[in-house]
Amino acid sequence: MALRECKIFLHNPIYVFCMVVFSLMVIFFFTSLLDDGQPMELPLAVVDNDNTSTTRSLIRRLDAFQSSQVVARYPSVAEARRAVQNNEICGFFYIPKGTTDDLLASRQPKVSFYYSQTTLLSGSMVFRDMKTIATLGSAAVGQATLKARGFTDGQIRAFLQPIVIDLHQLENSTGNYNVYLTTFMVPGILMLFIFLLTTYAIGTELKFNHSKELVEMGGGSIHVALVGKLLPHTLVWLTITFFYSYYVFGLLGFPHAGGVVKIVMLNLLMVLSAHGFGIFLFGLMPSLRMSMSVSSLWAVLSISMAGTAFPLIAMDPPLQSLAWLFPLYHYSAIYQTCVFNGFPIHDAWFHIAALLAFAMLPILVSGKIKNAMLTYIYIP
Repeated sequence: MALRECKIFLHNPIYVFCMVVFSLMVIFFFTSLLDDGQPMELPLAVVDNDNTSTTRSLIRRLDAFQSSQVVARYPSVAEARRAVQNNEICGFFYIPKGTTDDLLASRQPKVSFYYSQTTLLSGSMVFRDMKTIATLGSAAVGQATLKARGFTDGQIRAFLQPIVIDLHQLENSTGNYNVYLTTFMVPGILMLFIFLLTTYAIGTELKFNHSKELVEMGGGSIHVALVGKLLPHTLVWLTITFFYSYYVFGLLGFPHAGGVVKIVMLNLLMVLSAHGFGIFLFGLMPSLRMSMSVSSLWAVLSISMAGTAFPLIAMDPPLQSLAWLFPLYHYSAIYQTCVFNGFPIHDAWFHIAALLAFAMLPILVSGKIKNAMLTYIYIP
């Protein structure tokens, strides 16, 4: 039966493209898209109506940040605002006339920075850089003033920064967005492919009127028929997921404090649970079109419900409960707990049990699938 399925692979290019070509494209696309770890040289502009050596020094410091680059200077706020609205820049730093004089006279001048939050990540990063520059500007003048009054360097540091922050980012110490996004987006899309191809493979047996032959080859057992048919699928998907893990953890050096054994376990659970859920959906709706539609909808929703892009704890209670019905949520929970942070497996035992339950869901609908294979007539 597995050899029969391999022959179907050779005669239907959709399997090769979806399993191998598209999967590799997804892996390399996401890892190369975020290759730098964070966005670099986001375009900023400056409206400097003061134009003194102090303000020019602030602008040079702003341009020196890795994540920001001053690409233009505008004579007025109106022109800079139009540039933001036209997506030419992410934001601009406005320095009114007389800023330096007010700063030296300790009259608390006001500088302004405007930025677009249309894209949350870029808006947050340029806001951070411009706020840092505004803080550094006042600190530099304060340092010069205090030094002229005879204060020591230690006294000046204590006055300007009374509380020093000692920041330690665990595991992803560099704040690499590639580590953050790729490790749940790629598995989510691979699960989408597994859902779709599992329901497609079973549904095409009905479509091409080969379903009775499949059951007969399994000796009348739908369990044997499904295992034999999907065995090549499982082996191919395991190969793809193992390659993905080797590529991101071995070659790209993504943090994996949990070790190789937990990564292998997680890949096995991901593939088996996705297969089980795909078979279950087809059993609920023994229709090629309907089962594939629900599979794609469920997989796309799971990317939002995984609790990675938006924390699950911040969602409404009904959504928190609904998240347990998505295999990707349990995958991401096990990954974050056991692989990324290196905690023992028993800390994520409930999520492991949930993925095993997804893998065994076909038992609940096996009778209905067998009945569909023997009696249903495909309707386009």
